[in-house]
Amino acid sequence: MNTQLPQTRDLVLVGGGHTHALVLRSWAMKPLPGVRLTVINPGPTAPYSGMLPGFVAGHYTRDELDIDLVQLGRFAGARVILGAVDHIDVAAKTISVPGRPPIAYDLTAVDVGITSTMPSLKGFTDHAIPAKPLGVFASRWDAFRATAKNPHIAIIGGGVAGAELAMAMAHALRRDGSDAAVVQLVDRGSVLKDLGSVAKGKVLAALETQGVTLIENADVAEIAAHDVILTDGTLIKSDFTTGAAGAKPHDWVAGLDLDIHEGFITVNDKLQSSNPDVFAVGDCAHLSFDPRPKAGVYAVREAPVLFDNLQAHLSGRDLRAYKPQKDYLKLISLGGKSALAEKFGTARQGPLLWKLKNHIDRTFMNQFDGLSTMALPDLPETIALGVRETLGDKPMCGGCGSKVGRGALRNVLSDLPRAQRDDIQSVAGDDAAILQTGGATQVISTDHLRAMIDDPVMMTRIAAVHALGDIWAMGAQPQAATATIILPRTSEILQERALAEIMATAHDVFTDAGAAIVGGHTSQGDALTIGFTVTGLVDGQPITLKGAKKGDALIITKPIGSGVIMAAEMQCKAAGADVAATLQQMVQGQADAAAVLKDAHAMTDVTGFGLAGHLAGICEASGVGAEVTLTDVPLMQGARTLAESGQQSSLFDSNKAGVAGVECTKSALSDLMFDPQTAGGLLAAVDPSQAADVIAKLKQAGYPAAQIGTITDQVGRIILRD
Repeated sequence: MNTQLPQTRDLVLVGGGHTHALVLRSWAMKPLPGVRLTVINPGPTAPYSGMLPGFVAGHYTRDELDIDLVQLGRFAGARVILGAVDHIDVAAKTISVPGRPPIAYDLTAVDVGITSTMPSLKGFTDHAIPAKPLGVFASRWDAFRATAKNPHIAIIGGGVAGAELAMAMAHALRRDGSDAAVVQLVDRGSVLKDLGSVAKGKVLAALETQGVTLIENADVAEIAAHDVILTDGTLIKSDFTTGAAGAKPHDWVAGLDLDIHEGFITVNDKLQSSNPDVFAVGDCAHLSFDPRPKAGVYAVREAPVLFDNLQAHLSGRDLRAYKPQKDYLKLISLGGKSALAEKFGTARQGPLLWKLKNHIDRTFMNQFDGLSTMALPDLPETIALGVRETLGDKPMCGGCGSKVGRGALRNVLSDLPRAQRDDIQSVAGDDAAILQTGGATQVISTDHLRAMIDDPVMMTRIAAVHALGDIWAMGAQPQAATATIILPRTSEILQERALAEIMATAHDVFTDAGAAIVGGHTSQGDALTIGFTVTGLVDGQPITLKGAKKGDALIITKPIGSGVIMAAEMQCKAAGADVAATLQQMVQGQADAAAVLKDAHAMTDVTGFGLAGHLAGICEASGVGAEVTLTDVPLMQGARTLAESGQQSSLFDSNKAGVAGVECTKSALSDLMFDPQTAGGLLAAVDPSQAADVIAKLKQAGYPAAQIGTITDQVGRIILRD
């Protein structure tokens, strides 16, 4: 009996700041039954501000700096939506993310931090990078540092944050061998004016030790490509200009229909805004009951209170108050592995304080490492023979990883009698059936996917592109589609919200492809499943599996590896950045690729049976063989590393067993040939004289296409060469 409780409330966390990261971790330990949890963030990771100076100085790697929100979301059972929120309609209770339908909520919390961008400063947007948001800054600094040769750097803003960055940059560049690098700290007044006199003196001495040039009482008029221009006409040479001048709220936050204080969301001691269904924490919130400076320590201390209050609000219980401390230990990085500590007006510095800061920061980040994997169900003491073997040692994958293997499907289909109608013409194993209707050639196919991620919009895009792949693979123009949607058991309002997102997204994808959604069917089940039956029209003869010739070039339009990456994601073992890149590959449509490949001799889309299985389908139908150079096969970001670590999709064994005649040496690359793909690329056999031109056109159209091998006359034999 299925005892899973239905979901009845939507809780949406806007932003992946420190408070929300800790709330997600707490939610994983103690979820509130009946709540559908969602987190929205612009990217798959959230940098930890406490380690940013250490990262800039070269003491930490980017991986050590970032909290992986994709892994954390999986751990917490949350939907992860990668996108930048630009508005919250508190009256309609919807959240706007460009490029997708509005996201409805019953309760939301905002933790989006601040920005140090200076849009009013001429040239800043084009030629400078704000220190916050941290993720963008960290990426730009990483890229700059990799190629910098004795550069000039300017940091605008002489507060503690600017001073830390200046010292870190100077240390990193000098350690990298840029002894002539010039780091300049620019402020319209005096630097470090918010520090006590003792601490200020020590930081000034550290700035001097690091060789940082102070430019005080300087009003900046404009940022140019290689200069900071002051109002008096002075030019300050700069190859990398950043802004660290104070805490500025995001414009969209300041525009919300809530009580706002200087652009920040005003909250009470329960962390609620003027609308009781909207909470706010971290730097984007103003603590009206006890104002405090913008500091990460408050965000961390707010987390348990926010967690308790969100659960209390959603379950009808009383909320508790947050009581911020009056003062806190300020730890300031001094460039090298030395730090300064200030509290109650006293200050100390030295390597031991760096060790203390490093310990505190790593302890915080360690909370997000080693997240538990998705567990298999507990088995009763007495079970039928074969249950353990059938269950396997890993949870069933989503997407194409949850499908039945090629061998089982082919065996069953081969036993069916051939169609007796003259208006049906299909090659066994083709991607779609070919119909003759009123003098027109029509193809029809159906496909569905068990959700591999909980974001219904992204899952719909993937499922739609996946279903359209069969039409594109036959050289047809998409015509019409019907939807088959299985929704998990939730309240009617949550079902309506999910269905609205799914159908609006499906309409957009199919309309862009030139087709129309003409109907659908819905039902309830254990997991979200989205499928489409699609028709297409063909001018001339459709491209089938049959037609590949000896010497043809084998061309693939997309990289492979989605199966292993999404299988690892289910177990919190795939990097969020790799998952995000994989999802973007999946939602890339194949219409333009199909147009380039219109003269292919044979073609298919690479999906559940893996590249080897779909290549075998071409070889069997065409009476040919193939040779593939594994190192020429494009791979998705992170796929090879995961395969080398032993990660596999739950369909891998069936795929490998379902393809006879494959010769290869076992390796991560050969294993990936049997990896089930979801919304994969087109695999085409093309006249070798046209191959170079076809690949050039595919790349021009935005596809990472490659020639991976050739067709041979060795019938049924597929050789995978290292």
